[in-house]
Amino acid sequence: MGVHIPNPNFRDHIGTIDESGKRKFLYPRKTNGKFTNYRRIASYILLAILIFTPFIQIDGEPFMMFNIIERKFILFGKIFWPEDFLLALVAMLIGVLFIAVFTVAFGRLFCGWICPQTIFMEHVFRRIEYWIDGDRNQQMRLAKMKWNAEKIRKRVFKNGIFFAISFGISNIFLMYIIGRDAWWEIVSDNPVNHIAGLASMLIFTGVFFFVFAWFREQVCIIVCPYGRLQSVLLDRNSIVIAYDYVRGEIRSKFKKSEDREAVGKGDCIDCNQCVEVCPTGIDIRNGTQLECINCTACMDACDHVMDKIDRPRGLIRYDSENNIANNTKKILTTRVIGYLGVLVILTGLFGFLLAGRTAVDTLILRTPGQLYQKVSADTLSNLYNYKMVNKTAEDMELEVKLLEPKGRLQLIGANPIELGKGDLSEGAMIIFLAKDDLESNNTDLKIGIFKQGVMIDEVETSFNGPIVRR
Repeated sequence: MGVHIPNPNFRDHIGTIDESGKRKFLYPRKTNGKFTNYRRIASYILLAILIFTPFIQIDGEPFMMFNIIERKFILFGKIFWPEDFLLALVAMLIGVLFIAVFTVAFGRLFCGWICPQTIFMEHVFRRIEYWIDGDRNQQMRLAKMKWNAEKIRKRVFKNGIFFAISFGISNIFLMYIIGRDAWWEIVSDNPVNHIAGLASMLIFTGVFFFVFAWFREQVCIIVCPYGRLQSVLLDRNSIVIAYDYVRGEIRSKFKKSEDREAVGKGDCIDCNQCVEVCPTGIDIRNGTQLECINCTACMDACDHVMDKIDRPRGLIRYDSENNIANNTKKILTTRVIGYLGVLVILTGLFGFLLAGRTAVDTLILRTPGQLYQKVSADTLSNLYNYKMVNKTAEDMELEVKLLEPKGRLQLIGANPIELGKGDLSEGAMIIFLAKDDLESNNTDLKIGIFKQGVMIDEVETSFNGPIVRR
């Protein structure tokens, strides 16, 4: 007892492929229990957030939008443009490091509790399937059944609902890309005027229907890179869904009134319930595996069996390999603490950059190929091009003023500059300086951008002039 001897052949094949190489469809048994109920509640809350967020607007702009086409991104009502590349880079590093920290400490907890693929599959599509086709045995019987009236009726009804939900999901995702108003224009206007938008909806619908009606767990096993990533990040101290082999081995069938400890038997009665409820078709008793998405189904199924045979719950539980082997409860390791330290530093840097982010991003450069012009005996001029991006959700009137050194700035065109929300303005300006104020052939300039008399941005550039000899 205490020696873990998994099936030696469990890693030489994929659980969803049979010996002939064909796809083996899974029919997981419906399970209920504490963790499944918690996940269900969390999933419905996250689904509500996903569905209703595109309808929320702040100052006429979406609360969240990821418009890849126009390269416009809105997070929590704040607009981000390609000019915010540094912020995006730091945010991406924080995201990658957060995934690393989370995985090192808690394995694929994200997959089981937060991942949209798992939420839709297990708590929307699978529940509809249980309602129409029945539980595991009824689904297997229906799959083997010849095509008769019952099978045709159930297949048409189920796939019709699946397609309708997929169409709804595609509309939600499209709103995240183009915004609620643009989406409504597509669905309410003449379809001929929005062929590209309708085509996008149908493509999204087809992809979602294919994933949830047929491809299913293959997304987690074959497509998702996170499963491969965990093999690099996990160690024996990571908290995962684990089988307590110290307590469970040696396995044997349950017999009433038998003292299992006295005869050297473990608590696992080899009922196979943990395998039958698994949505990716693995046996968790073989140890941590790439296919495990931490969905807790095997935990609830095993706890239910332990209750029946009057043994303590937790034979399958959240724990680490070292905790099971050494009977400890350690979570924070030196590795996790190190990752957390770097994560805190990067998060602080992101907060600093976000706080210092200006409402208007301004770029002012001397016009290429243009040298200084002699305006009078003691005055020179340079021609500049400017580009301004309004990062806010409000219209602005902006003034441009020369701060240092003393001189004169003249915009070519309207002054103040009218800049609409999220708009880009480009133009030209001329700066005049006295020859006596030049420090060198490239004199540093400071230019201020003012909104209603308040400076909101400061730009540095240089003024080209003749070589100064003092």
